[in-house]
Amino acid sequence: MLKSRNLIQPEDFSIEEIDEILELAQKIIDNPSKYSRICEGKLLATLFYEPSTRTRLSFESAMNRLGGRVVGFQSQIHPLHQKVKL
Repeated sequence: MLKSRNLIQPEDFSIEEIDEILELAQKIIDNPSKYSRICEGKLLATLFYEPSTRTRLSFESAMNRLGGRVVGFQSQIHPLHQKVKL
């Protein structure tokens, strides 16, 4: 069983964990109504340093379909990678 943790990069998962994720994804595809509220009360925070509308919308759409909420941040609004003069 997968434990809750942050996903930063795919290498953070073992092969067995990736297999488990793919099996769960197939279960959700096969029976979406069973999972339609599984993320109720959960919040997904997204942070994109590069413009990525399709990726952002895919994440937001998936979380909404699972009953959760999304807050997002895009660096072009507030460029984190630039130095701030004091």
